[in-house]
Amino acid sequence: MTLFLAVGAAAMYGLSDFLGGVLARRASVWAIAVTSQVAAAVLTAAAVAFIPGDPTAIDLAWGAIAGVGGGVGTGFLYRGLANGRMAVVAPLSAVGAAVLPVAVGFLTGERPATLTWVGIIAAFPAIWLVSTIPDTGLSGARSRSLDAGVVDGLLAGIGFGLLFSALGQVPDGAGLGPLAAAQSTSVLAIAVLATSMREPWVPRERSVLPALIVGALVAAAALLFLLATQSGLLTVASVVTSLYPAFTVLLAATLLKERVHRAQAVGMVLALTAVALIAAG
Repeated sequence: MTLFLAVGAAAMYGLSDFLGGVLARRASVWAIAVTSQVAAAVLTAAAVAFIPGDPTAIDLAWGAIAGVGGGVGTGFLYRGLANGRMAVVAPLSAVGAAVLPVAVGFLTGERPATLTWVGIIAAFPAIWLVSTIPDTGLSGARSRSLDAGVVDGLLAGIGFGLLFSALGQVPDGAGLGPLAAAQSTSVLAIAVLATSMREPWVPRERSVLPALIVGALVAAAALLFLLATQSGLLTVASVVTSLYPAFTVLLAATLLKERVHRAQAVGMVLALTAVALIAAG
């Protein structure tokens, strides 16, 4: 069940990134980020009525911490997108999203089976390869921008890793209250980041309205991930969910006829192998 839910979360995150990337070509990436997160927060808050639970103050605090991580991750990911650094930011952020939860899971006593560990280890190069975007012919200015891209990627990875790690601490009986707290805090974190960078983030154009769909996908992804961690190991759920770029690449190849590069193809094969090994374990 954990594997099934985590794959579902990866699919939702991959689809949301695909739609977000398409929208980013037409509107401000920060406005898209805020709009999508507001939609996710509203939908999750509404779902609390159906899955209320009994969250403690600590559970809600973990949710808020997750929201800060999600906001920071989204903010720096979108900054990399806005500045054309996705070739660097995407793989670093995706791998970072898996590394921190795996470390947290191990330190808190999780001990996956040997075959599962093999799958987890195989997943890391898969995440990197499938996220890689070829970037050739760099000029001096573009080369210098890679340094900033590394910073954006590392910070985004830490943010998403914190999101996954904190949500992994929310127990089964807490309901969706902590997740609603996470989505709401994420909106605030993105707004604060955008303001500190002097970037416009208030949605003012109709072109950002489709971001509401992105928000619904993000809400579904977060819910599936939360359920995955509650039904099994954080180590497994976080690594499998971090394979979400594979779905983004497949959608881009299928719908936009974008070329799947050799490294990405190898990464997707390795990702399928990793999932199979984790399932077998």
